[in-house]
Amino acid sequence: MSKQQGAQFLGPQQREDAWQQLQTEQFDVVVVGGGVVGVGAALDAATRGLKVALVEARDYASGTSSRSSKMFHGGLRYLEQLEFGLVREALRERELSLTTLAPHLVKPLKFLFPLAHRVWERPYMAAGIFLYDRMGGAKSVPSQKHLTRAGALRMSPSLKRSSLTGGIQYYDTVVDDARHTMTVARTAAHYGAVVRTSTQVVGFLREADRVSGVRVRDCEDGRTAEVKGHVVINATGVWTDEIQALSRQRGRFRVRASKGVHIVVPRDRIVSEAAIILRTEKSVLFVIPWGSHWIIGTTDTDWNLDLAHPAATKADIDYILGHVNSVLVTPLTHADIDGVYAGLRPLLAGESDETSKLSREHAVARVAPGLVAIAGGKYTTYRVMAEDAVDVVAEDIPARVASSITEKVPLVGADGYFALINQTVQLGEQYGLHPYRVKHLLDRYGSLITEVLELGRQTPELLQPITDAPDYLQVEAVYAAAAEGALHLDDILARRTRIAIEYPHRGVNCAQQVAGLVAPILGWDAATVEREVDTYRARVEAEIESQTQPDDESADALRAAAPESRAEILEPVVVVPDRV
Repeated sequence: MSKQQGAQFLGPQQREDAWQQLQTEQFDVVVVGGGVVGVGAALDAATRGLKVALVEARDYASGTSSRSSKMFHGGLRYLEQLEFGLVREALRERELSLTTLAPHLVKPLKFLFPLAHRVWERPYMAAGIFLYDRMGGAKSVPSQKHLTRAGALRMSPSLKRSSLTGGIQYYDTVVDDARHTMTVARTAAHYGAVVRTSTQVVGFLREADRVSGVRVRDCEDGRTAEVKGHVVINATGVWTDEIQALSRQRGRFRVRASKGVHIVVPRDRIVSEAAIILRTEKSVLFVIPWGSHWIIGTTDTDWNLDLAHPAATKADIDYILGHVNSVLVTPLTHADIDGVYAGLRPLLAGESDETSKLSREHAVARVAPGLVAIAGGKYTTYRVMAEDAVDVVAEDIPARVASSITEKVPLVGADGYFALINQTVQLGEQYGLHPYRVKHLLDRYGSLITEVLELGRQTPELLQPITDAPDYLQVEAVYAAAAEGALHLDDILARRTRIAIEYPHRGVNCAQQVAGLVAPILGWDAATVEREVDTYRARVEAEIESQTQPDDESADALRAAAPESRAEILEPVVVVPDRV
């Protein structure tokens, strides 16, 4: 496979090369955690000219960063909490990503805010949205527009007439968070960072009183290695405290996990030309268009159980259905749900007992010489968080460290995207695809689309849809394994694509086909293919069963019992004495 200028293939050969580099090279920065903040820190450090390694125990975005509300938003509701700095910062980042950094991944989205109260609510919300626009929300998207009740119902006919007195239209954005995080990782690799998934930190190295690197374990085959670095960044989100304990250093802050659950329903169940934002007694509920579906969520509850696989309960799903059905003419039922996912927000602890009121601000701390931790924040501000972390890291690096430049560094796939949008018809003719399909691919790969489609030119049948998931081409599964770092069916069906939440079968019906497509690339024999398919099916069965349970404990017990695709991952990691 030829590698084009401007992209880094994260495939099996790169993975093996990275293992050798981790063992033999001295790094300036070692980043622990492959969520959006970790990969953002790797990109920030690499583009400052530093030598960077990043390790992730599972997959890019396998935790919080693949389970958000799929919005790159400023946080309209944070204005009510008077977090003006956070909103202004987030809106600036939204603008950057929408126009420069990731226009192929971050898209404008029209919202309707239904007004339920006469007299006071319209001026109150109008003032808030006006402030939102003035702080940067209406640069590349239109400003707010006021609607009568009739106008709001024309925009969203599925809303009950009695549920609103009018409405306000405004704009925010939508993003495939998992693909965005993976793309940041590929961009970091393009600029020289050594990035590797299924690589778990199991200990820290020390020289005198300094942290001087990490010990890692390959979660696929159990190999271990030592990775030396002048400084380590702990960017592990809800695992921050666990990694902190492994370092045996006293932390400067604690992180609490808050569970957020979303449901996915077919697009025809709600008739609306805009996304909808609804107030709840605790927070807000989003109804977000997502291809041929709607994503509806989220909940906001404390979580103290398995961090890797948070489980949604029947109570969580009923909460979402109850709130959205209060405004819908035709109520949704459990039978309408095609997908469910649960994620954990890493919130800075100690500010409030109610998770919805915990700060979304982030914190960076130099925990010990050679060890920096970063936590909190929100997806939209990942680049700022990464910049702040690397700024703190600089004092542990012998050489002078340049200033951050990531606001000027488009992610791979961004350059040339707008020109290719204007060439959709020609691309379709070149590869025998409908222009609609080409547009769908451009919004997933940007200008890397030719890398994907060239695989299909070599093997034309790959340009056919996956049989039981026709929104995706077979070549996309192949490309996920060859270039995007996917190692298991779960990585492909849940994160490189969204088959796991977009089809009622949740990926089970196409698991065998996808496994067969990627087996030659990943070196799977027949027994491995069978194990991958069985493991994926067991995961889906456990998730579906857990979603019938009444409480977190019973749901967690069912979900946690499903087998891990990464056979050698350690949970929990046993703290062993450090070598001096």
